[in-house]
Amino acid sequence: MLAAVLLFCLMDAGLKTLSAHYPAFQVSAIRGAASLPLVLVWALWTDGVANLFRVRWSLHLMRGVLGVMMMAGFVYSLRTLPLSTAYSIFFVAPLMITALSVPFLGERVGPRRWTAIAVGLVGVLVVLRPTGEGVLSLAGMAVLLAAFGYSVSAITVRIIARTDSTQALMVWLLFFMALGAGVLAAPQWVPIRGADAWVIAGIGVAGALGQYAITEAFRLGEASLIAPLEYTALVWGVLLDATLWGVLPDSVTWIGAAIIVASGLYLLRRERVHVEAEHP
Repeated sequence: MLAAVLLFCLMDAGLKTLSAHYPAFQVSAIRGAASLPLVLVWALWTDGVANLFRVRWSLHLMRGVLGVMMMAGFVYSLRTLPLSTAYSIFFVAPLMITALSVPFLGERVGPRRWTAIAVGLVGVLVVLRPTGEGVLSLAGMAVLLAAFGYSVSAITVRIIARTDSTQALMVWLLFFMALGAGVLAAPQWVPIRGADAWVIAGIGVAGALGQYAITEAFRLGEASLIAPLEYTALVWGVLLDATLWGVLPDSVTWIGAAIIVASGLYLLRRERVHVEAEHP
C-alpha cells in the first residue's frame, strides 16, 4: 500500500499538469489508455488470455463506471486545488471504506471505530470550510465524489477477487476507464500536444505499477486495516506542491488533515487490537 500511494502521487502530479490543458474526461481517458498496454502485456505474459475473459462482467463494468467517476472528479478538482488540499479532502475515502466494509464484507466495526469515523468526518468539514476551498466549491465536491467512487470500488475489489485474477481486475478497470471516459470526452476532445508525451508516459508507468500494488493490497489485506496507510499521500502531496507549484496548505487545511489522519490512525490501532483479540 505504501508503494502504491507514492506511485499514485507521482501519477497525480502528472494528471494535475495535464488538467490545465485538457478536459477532465479526456485526462481520465488518457490515464486509462496510457497504462493499459503495459498492464495488458504483463497480464497476457503471466496469466494468459482465457482468464481475462472468465470474469464476472457485471461487477467489472460497475467498477469501470466507478473508475470513470472517480478519475474525472479528481482530475476536475486538480485544476484549481493543490494536491495536498485535494488529498486532505480525499482522506474521507478510508473512513468510507471502513464503514462500507460492514454491510458489504461482513467486517466488524465497534462503537469506538464508528466514533473515529465520525471524528474524521468532522475533519473533512474543517477542510471543506465555506470559504476558500469550501463546501460550496465545485472542486471540493468533486473530490468527495471521487472519494466515494474509490471507496465503493475498493470494496468491490474484495468481492471480485474471490473469483477473478489480479490481472483481470487491472486490465478491465483500465479498459473500461479508457473507453468510457473517451466516449464522454469525444465531443470536446483537444489535440494532444507533443510536449505532453513524456508526462503521459510517466502517468502510464506510475499508474500501471500503482494499480498493481493497490489491487494486491486490497486482495491480500483487510480493507479496514490497510486503508489508513493512504494518509501518507499528504506527505508526498505537500512535497510535490512545494517543489512543482510553489504552494503549501494553509493552517486550516493542516488542522482538518490532522483530525482526519488522527482518526485514521486510531482506526488502524483499533483494528490491530481487534485482530489480536481474535487470534491470540
